[in-house]
Amino acid sequence: MDMASDGQEKKKIRVIVTGVTGMVGEGVLHECLRHPDVERVLVLGRKPCGVTHPKLEEHVQPDLFDLSAAAARLSGYNACFFCLGVSSVGMTEEAYTRVTYDLTVSVAELLCGLNPGMVFCYVTGNGTDSTERGRSMWARVKGRTENKLLRLPFGGAYMFRPGYIHPTPGLRNTHGYYKAFMWMYPALRRFMPRYVISLRELGLAMIHTVGRGYEKPVLENVDIAALAKA
Repeated sequence: MDMASDGQEKKKIRVIVTGVTGMVGEGVLHECLRHPDVERVLVLGRKPCGVTHPKLEEHVQPDLFDLSAAAARLSGYNACFFCLGVSSVGMTEEAYTRVTYDLTVSVAELLCGLNPGMVFCYVTGNGTDSTERGRSMWARVKGRTENKLLRLPFGGAYMFRPGYIHPTPGLRNTHGYYKAFMWMYPALRRFMPRYVISLRELGLAMIHTVGRGYEKPVLENVDIAALAKA
């Protein structure tokens, strides 16, 4: 997973993106559509994303647990940026595991078999528990998901653990509570850089994993910022 040398020819990226009706997925998609190294994007989701672009195609399927009939559509890609997720607030561990672990692993296993050498980027969160034994339910489940993904035979698997994510201006799916904190971003970035990242940096870092890799499979905020600049 070492970074590629500066002289290496840039790899053209064909990427599947999930979760684009949420803030993170929408921001990552935005960066993919802007980036010259990304030549094709397939949005995989339960409902249309409402975005049109020459690079973009969509596969809409209400039940993402059953993608076997879509195998031909999901083949031929060298990256997946998995941004689909839900808040654990008000959910039982069983229900949260169903969406967070079971669904993610189901999609990842299918894509891994269809696309040998694929790079898989997964958005988890700051504080994820790799031991799977801590008190926080969401952190345990996320940690279990990370650990499983890292055992799959992808060409590369990277776990992104952002803290506060500064939204990209002009996008539609920014959560209201993020908007309440946007004015604090310059101060947070200056005094708490280990806990703050921009959505643009998150998207760029994912794109850079495909052609350049990264020295660690688990990326905290400082790693995301460094890779975004690479």
